[in-house]
Amino acid sequence: MSFTSIQFIILFLATLAVLSVSGLFHSPKARIFRHVYLLVASYVFYGRWDWRFCFLMLLLTVVAYSTAKHLDNERYRRLAITVGIAVPLLILAFFKYTNFFLDSFSSAFGIENMRSLNIILPVGISFYTFQSMSYTIDVYRKKIKPAKLLDVALYISFFPQLVAGPIVKAQDFLPQLEQDRRVTLKGLEAGLQIFIMGMFKKIVLADRLSVFVDDVFAAPAAYSSLTVILAVISYALQIYFDFSGYSDMAIGCARCMGYDLQRNFNLPYLSKNPSEFWKRWHISLSTWLQEYLYIPLGGNRKGKIRTYINLMLTMILGGLWHGASWTFVIWGTLHGLALCVHKAVAKSRRDKKHLPAPVLILINNIFVCLCWIFFRADSFGTALCVLKKIFIWSGGVQQIYFWLLFAVVIEILYVIWCAVKSKKHPEENGRFTLNAYYFRHDLSTVKGLFLFFLEIMAVIGLAYTGGSPFIYFQF
Repeated sequence: MSFTSIQFIILFLATLAVLSVSGLFHSPKARIFRHVYLLVASYVFYGRWDWRFCFLMLLLTVVAYSTAKHLDNERYRRLAITVGIAVPLLILAFFKYTNFFLDSFSSAFGIENMRSLNIILPVGISFYTFQSMSYTIDVYRKKIKPAKLLDVALYISFFPQLVAGPIVKAQDFLPQLEQDRRVTLKGLEAGLQIFIMGMFKKIVLADRLSVFVDDVFAAPAAYSSLTVILAVISYALQIYFDFSGYSDMAIGCARCMGYDLQRNFNLPYLSKNPSEFWKRWHISLSTWLQEYLYIPLGGNRKGKIRTYINLMLTMILGGLWHGASWTFVIWGTLHGLALCVHKAVAKSRRDKKHLPAPVLILINNIFVCLCWIFFRADSFGTALCVLKKIFIWSGGVQQIYFWLLFAVVIEILYVIWCAVKSKKHPEENGRFTLNAYYFRHDLSTVKGLFLFFLEIMAVIGLAYTGGSPFIYFQF
């Protein structure tokens, strides 16, 4: 079930209605009822793709709940944390990487009769396996106490962010379940506006850009170098609008129901270096990898060489998390190398004058776009063909896609608006930090209502109706 489908709208409106009515009753039983209903709605939401995988999510819930209960017992503590981490990883490895390793093994040793298995990849498995591990690890680190089975189940399956994030840490979400969260007019006003903004990003910008990107990446050799370059830029914008759009819709849905989710994007293409980029792009994943992988590996506490190794391992595994393909491994490796280089250069140039910010932003974006080629390409050969077209100028079909220009103009206007808003929030050292903001109107005024309905009409009038799945559903 997709956020842009009629089925979701029906489920969402029904959920809001039930939560609103039950919110009139202030009692522990009413809160439990709301949690039970949200849990059922989440399983209905996920089951619309393939109901069989609801049992997989239930299994991960039982494993997380059971292992966390034994973490206070010193006798079983080590065994419990091992099981709580190993089982989700093994499940993820089986569904996502079995065929990848079989294909790689057969190619390496020239085994021709080794066939891939017919394994269906569950939608969103990378996200809810990470959340189940987050719960177990947070209990192990004593950041939270073991929760009730209902709360653990709802945390892992909460439908707004279930299939494509943001990845929610247990320490951030479970405390909200202990509070009496209800549907409020203020939450509805904020949530609906955030949701509409995300929908505009997805079905107006990302989906229309996908038409151009898909055509060029399907046969890059047939297009001119200029068209291929524009397609690479289009994909950089497409994946940003697509994924940040989903995150916004997830955050908006949760806000309508009274829950807060972490913001997942913060103007990433204004980053001046790779480190800043990963603080602004897919923030929930980068913080998850930092807290649960990079720091446990030793972080930067064990010397310079070990720091670089930890960075490389974290980004390579992060690339492999995105997809079972060598192109994703290359994508993660390139970002790992960039982080290592930036860290080394930053230390050596600490007291020296830096390049102007616009130049740094341009250099960083060129690097990020080149990396996106491996992320988007369906094979290593396609990625090399695209790179060849970029660096060896050649002719072919020439196309200037209107919606790319439209998306660039929209993004520039949005950045200008954010710059104006950001001036109201100076840092302690006197400089200003440019941050992303949601379009929020006062719906109690005629002007606010007019602007809000104008945004809705823009979404309806400019929407791409060809249908394009969210990119991160495949991860």
